[in-house]
Amino acid sequence: MRRLFPVTDQTVPTRSGGSPLVPSGEGGGADRDRDREWSLDELADAYAYPEPVPGSSPQSGPPRRLPWLRANMVSTLDGAAQHEGRSQPISTAADMRVFGTLRALADVVVVGAQTVRQEGYRPARARAEFARRREAAGQGPAPAVAVVTAGLDLDFSLPLFTSPLVPTLILTGAAAAPDRIAAAERAGARVVTAGDGMGVEPDRAVAALAGLGHTRLLTEGGPRLLGQFVAAGVLDELCLTISPMLTAGDAQRIAGGPSLPVPRRFVLASLLEEEGFLFGRYRRP
Repeated sequence: MRRLFPVTDQTVPTRSGGSPLVPSGEGGGADRDRDREWSLDELADAYAYPEPVPGSSPQSGPPRRLPWLRANMVSTLDGAAQHEGRSQPISTAADMRVFGTLRALADVVVVGAQTVRQEGYRPARARAEFARRREAAGQGPAPAVAVVTAGLDLDFSLPLFTSPLVPTLILTGAAAAPDRIAAAERAGARVVTAGDGMGVEPDRAVAALAGLGHTRLLTEGGPRLLGQFVAAGVLDELCLTISPMLTAGDAQRIAGGPSLPVPRRFVLASLLEEEGFLFGRYRRP
């Protein structure tokens, strides 16, 4: 893996032998291997969440951490977010390392019910490689998974509900069916109301999770849920893997739903590359 942006002395193009094309003293970097597999610590540093916001005065107390919602998605060159209903065929080992790192940094993983069904979601696991980092950040051993659903049409016998390390959350509306809420709670899930009707309101979902102490938020989709977050203006960051593949067909894009009246522009924060896969981070201005 190599960093393409931001440009530093380590992103300067090299000759085949490894020496910089730019002479020393003119922007060139050290003669070192720039294309290698990054350690998990390096990836974690590259994808760290923003630092807490300092208080405005000594009376304000310690720095506050505001909720930060990032999405992690993969897309082919022709815009497909899935192949035959799943994202795995368009992914790669490096993409899965980034996927695992983003999960390890998050307090909670927010996912739509349809994606839970299609992708066979399992509970997040504790990883020894990130244990010290999570402890230092005041986090538990693994992120919780929060499922966004209006109808609670879920199989509560799945491991996501029966054997998570951290109890799974259900985000739903106040008008959800009482019998389905009861079924979820019997399975060990915690039901959180984030809307006045049947569905979930994105801004209330973010606020509800923050109220539970989950401020490092990660959503893995699917496209419909991501589209709702985009439309509501609550998405802070998009981590997008561009897969060097073409699929054609009519697969979904990474975000679905009604179009925005005016396209919302994000800015490029960083860009990594490995074997033709591009790993971009885009943030709201």
